[in-house]
Amino acid sequence: MEVIASGTVLGAKPTDSPEQVTAILGSDCAENSLNGRSMWRDYGMVEFFWVRESRDHPWAGHHFTLQVHRLSLGGSTVNRVIRERYGRFDRHLRFDNLERLLAGRGVHMEDVPDANAPAHTLHWQPASRVSVMVRRSPERGEGRRGGARIGDVYAVSSSMSVEQVAWYRARYG
Repeated sequence: MEVIASGTVLGAKPTDSPEQVTAILGSDCAENSLNGRSMWRDYGMVEFFWVRESRDHPWAGHHFTLQVHRLSLGGSTVNRVIRERYGRFDRHLRFDNLERLLAGRGVHMEDVPDANAPAHTLHWQPASRVSVMVRRSPERGEGRRGGARIGDVYAVSSSMSVEQVAWYRARYG
């Protein structure tokens, strides 16, 4: 709920530098880079992404994504710092429960049409510019114990601009 309400992960903004994110989430991550112009760090459930014009330019924060569907895998999916702050996480985050709890805090989500429909639905929180993707159809392995289910939050991402939402509505609405 805090990520959706604030648009940050423990205060780490999508525009923060790699050093700023490391100062908050720690150095226990996998770092990936494509052609030296894009990079992301995988902190388990949380991923931060950066871009730069060339190798001579600094990294600019682009967005973050919480791969919430990874919770169904169990194990050490959640970063140590996040686990220390919030405790144990369930294997499933039900969107209807999340939406109800957010509404209780005065944080409301808007539905946004999306190319991934009907397999997924997309929801957006305008103040924080955070989007939430929810599973709406079964996938391979759905019957496995602990696997993601219909109605589970699949991912939480930042930042989705007003212009992106307008484009989605015009294109898929």
